[in-house]
Amino acid sequence: MNYSLHPEAEADLRDAAEFYRDSAGPILSQSLLAEFERSINTLLQHPGLGSSWRQRGHRRYLMKRFPYSLIYTISGEEIRILALAHQNRRPGYWRGRE
Repeated sequence: MNYSLHPEAEADLRDAAEFYRDSAGPILSQSLLAEFERSINTLLQHPGLGSSWRQRGHRRYLMKRFPYSLIYTISGEEIRILALAHQNRRPGYWRGRE
């Protein structure tokens, strides 16, 4: 199993890391990136772990330490990360990403 990031999901991750770097410093920014990688590795081992989410075929996995969810789909042997969505801001802004 492997994964890919939607280009806008990559931008979501970059924006979140920059926010934490600017507001709290580089250590928290690096912690977010490490938590993202841990979440990805968990999903690669257990792709069905996330719950079904809104649109058919979309799943959501809640990150443990940060208020973000990974919105993803599973297709064959690939997990496609559509968004790194903040759990309390702009719900559903990522709809339309494939």
